[in-house]
Amino acid sequence: MAYAIYRLPHADRCTLIRQTSGEPTMLPSCAELSGQEGFVLAPFDISTENPVLLIRPDSAEQLSLATAADQAVVGERCANAASQEEAPQQQPPSAEAEQSGRLPYSIDFANFHSQLMAGEFQKLVLARRTQEQTKQPIAPQELFLRACARYPRMFIALVTTRLSGTWLIASPEVLLDGEGGTWRTMALAGTMRYSDNPQWNDKNRTEQQMVATYITETLEQFSSDFSEEGPYSARAANLVHLRSDFSFSLNPEAHIGDLLQALHPTPAVCGLPKQAAFDFIRANESAPRRYYSGFMGPLFPKSGATHLYVSLRCMEIAGNSYQLYAGGGILAESQEEQEWQETEMKLETMRQCLATEKT
Repeated sequence: MAYAIYRLPHADRCTLIRQTSGEPTMLPSCAELSGQEGFVLAPFDISTENPVLLIRPDSAEQLSLATAADQAVVGERCANAASQEEAPQQQPPSAEAEQSGRLPYSIDFANFHSQLMAGEFQKLVLARRTQEQTKQPIAPQELFLRACARYPRMFIALVTTRLSGTWLIASPEVLLDGEGGTWRTMALAGTMRYSDNPQWNDKNRTEQQMVATYITETLEQFSSDFSEEGPYSARAANLVHLRSDFSFSLNPEAHIGDLLQALHPTPAVCGLPKQAAFDFIRANESAPRRYYSGFMGPLFPKSGATHLYVSLRCMEIAGNSYQLYAGGGILAESQEEQEWQETEMKLETMRQCLATEKT
């Protein structure tokens, strides 16, 4: 059985969506999401191995997170959903095979940065992954509840399908959010450790402006009525980002799938020029991203609300082994040590969920 459980920012309830028979629908592109409803799990790079997956909502229920008793109910529902059909998870590679250390990152950084210095790109996003282990497996629903407790401002989601395996995210970044005729998205870029009065440098401001400009140009193709608010500082766990909010209404002839196709991946997780940056990342990044820096969330444009978030602060779960993913935007003026430390700060979001059980 495929299922997804998610909690919206600042909410005290979560929603559990289950597909009780068959496999989630596999889609070859984001454009195919037009006219569809369900819970979406989309990768960074759509392929036969990592397609867009749409979980059919055969059942949906809201559960409270307010009390320990209710939390036990959440865990029982998820455990029952997983146990009815044992999904063979893809085992993560060994630490050596995954190339998660500093040396591979240094090689990647030098490669990416040389392209920026040569003027081939305005921005590139370099991602990495690292493997963590615990003495005993932690139930995925328990990790979901820990993330909900630690990160009230973020979108928390846990998804299990046979093809994708099990993924947990705690994301601050909206890709597309709306209900009725009003829609929202955001430009989120620039990263610092949280403080009450962050002082943004030129590199962070430039990076955020690139993303905001791209989103503006994209929305102009789908809406004649949109507004921008920001940039402003927005907290996400132990970090703070620069954020601009966009509100808009879709033109009558516009389709949500086409809009998602144009937005994803945004320069916040890819780079500029977008297609050239995407192709370069696919060819040169050491570790495949899979569903990291894709997007996920409920898609119900006709019958309810849509809440699609970029899959950041990401964990892939397989038994007592956990692949943690993080990335950062690189410009010509970027320095390797600073970029490495930024990814370390981002990885802490999911490491904290494992902290009480780590070996």
